[in-house]
Order: sequence, then structure tokens, then C-alpha cells
Amino acid sequence: MTDTFFCADASKCVQEDIIGSATNYQTYVLIECCLPWESEAFNSKQVSQNLRDLVEEVEYSKQKIRFLLINSDQTKCADKRKVLIYDNKSQELFGGYEKYEFNANNIEEVAGIVKSYLAGGTPDCEVEDNPSRDILVCTHGSHDRCCARYGNPFYAQATALISELELSDVRVWKSSHFGGHRLAPTAIDLPDGRYYGNLDRTSFKSILTRTGDIECLNKVYRGWGILPNQIQVLEREFIIRYGWDWFNYKVAGRIVEQHPENDGFVAELTFEKVDGTYTYRADLVKDETKTVRLKGSCGAKQESEFVKYLVKDSYFYSKKEESKFVIYPGIPQPILVEIM
Repeated sequence: MTDTFFCADASKCVQEDIIGSATNYQTYVLIECCLPWESEAFNSKQVSQNLRDLVEEVEYSKQKIRFLLINSDQTKCADKRKVLIYDNKSQELFGGYEKYEFNANNIEEVAGIVKSYLAGGTPDCEVEDNPSRDILVCTHGSHDRCCARYGNPFYAQATALISELELSDVRVWKSSHFGGHRLAPTAIDLPDGRYYGNLDRTSFKSILTRTGDIECLNKVYRGWGILPNQIQVLEREFIIRYGWDWFNYKVAGRIVEQHPENDGFVAELTFEKVDGTYTYRADLVKDETKTVRLKGSCGAKQESEFVKYLVKDSYFYSKKEESKFVIYPGIPQPILVEIM
């Protein structure tokens, strides 16, 4: 490896299909913190020791909680610190995370606020209740150079576009590492919890406004973090089928069966529309033509295999009747034929 190697360039060179790379967390804890950040963000000198201890304690407990540092050009390094907690308390159909926004007087107060919230208490601090959409863009260049090379310019583009579109309820933040350096510029859209990569101005505008060519998501959609990685490719199929309306549906997904002999799965996706709740099942198999071997970061010593999955067959599944129906693709309202 030379100093000029960029993992994002290598991924783009092989035209990697980036679906299935979103990570799954029940809770995101976003903490406003001055720049610059160390490679391991919470080792940065600006992070108080009590916060560092709390992060280590939660990570040791293996809870599905992701701590991230965030920063905005608008606030830069003001004394007060925002603490944004996005939480998924639902075990049923999912439509997005609930947001809790707290204002700390300084970084030393943050650990107490987060600890109180995670314990089910009410943090003793200023609380805000304004609806907002928070876009996190990874710009963590000390962790991976691609996040600086591609993340920083995109953050500037994103900030300008949001201002141009006069989206007063949308905030864009610089974020510490949340995975997928080779897909830079990469972002998380909250409260949805959906991940994107290889972003540019055109695709980001479509994501922000949920308009334009839905096919752009075939190139920039990493997946929905509430779903297992293998199922994320199935959800993308439904996005392309239903269009931007899909983003208004509540969804749940699970792996029903696993077939190690062919790296296959039976996946189930349930979603709720205005006219009812539907469940589909699909056979997913390893896609040998799209599976790639790449260095996952600029500093990686060796290549890793990134397995991609193919939706082999999908069918409507009736839980009530315990029967399945074949779906004929390409028909707006699919004809359902019971499989005996």
C-alpha cells in the first residue's frame, strides 16, 4: 500500500454495490464536541474523562447504543453542548427513531445527562422539543483519509443545499466515524436511521426532498439500520417498486431461515400502508457477481470480502392462512397466484 491509496476510489473503481452496509443500533447518542478529533474520537482531549468512562462502560455491556461526536460550522465551539439521543423503543413495526434533545452547559455535564436518560430518568438540564431532521456526514479524516477527502467537501455542499432549499427543520452535522469509509461521502439520515454513501448534490437533493428519480438509490443507498444487513437489499427492491411513498410506511424485517450450504436466507419483510399490513418473504442468495474483495479502509493491511446478496424469489406471505403467493414482477398491482 502506498500513501496515495484511497479506499473509496478502489470501491468506486470496481463499481461496488453498497447496499447492505448499514449498521444496526437501537439508540444513537450524538454529542456536540469541538474539533479536531483523534482517530479514536472519544480519546480526544476535548472529551471529559467521565464521558469517556461512560462510553467504555456502555460498549463493554454490549448494548446496541452508538456514541458519536458531532460538530456544526454554525455553532463551532460554543460553550453549550447539544446532546441528541435518537431512540427506537418500539419492538413492532418501525417508522423512525424518537428524538430527545438536551442542552448541556459544558462537556463535563454530558455524561450525567446521558446516564440519567439511559437509566430511565429525566436529565436535569434544558430540554428542546423542536421537530428536526438531522443529517450526519462523516468527516472524520483522522480515522480514515477518505472521510476528509470526500466527507468535508460534501458537508459544505450539503450545508449550502439545505440553505438554498430553505429547509429550516433540517440540520447537517460533521460526525465522527460510523463505518463505511470506502463509501465516502457517507451519511446517516435521522430520525429515519437510513444510511447513504457515494453521495453527490443531485442524489442528496432527491433524498432531502424525496422527489426525483428513485433509481438513484440503486447507487447511493446503503440500507436501513433497523434491518439485518442481508435483508437491506430486499428493502431496496421495495423502495424501487413503491417509490418515495415507501418512506412513509412502517416496516419490520427478520431472517426466517438460514441455508449455510449456499449462503442463502429466507427473509421476511412486513410493512404497513394506509390500506393494510402486508408481509412478503424472499429467498436471498450470495451474489457471486457483485461480491467483492477490497481493503475496507485506507489503512487496511489486507483485503476483506464484502458479501452481496441477490433477491432470487419474492412472494406475498399470508400469516393467517400460512400460505404463500407468487409475485409476478413488473406489474404495478401484482397478480397473486397461490402456490399449492
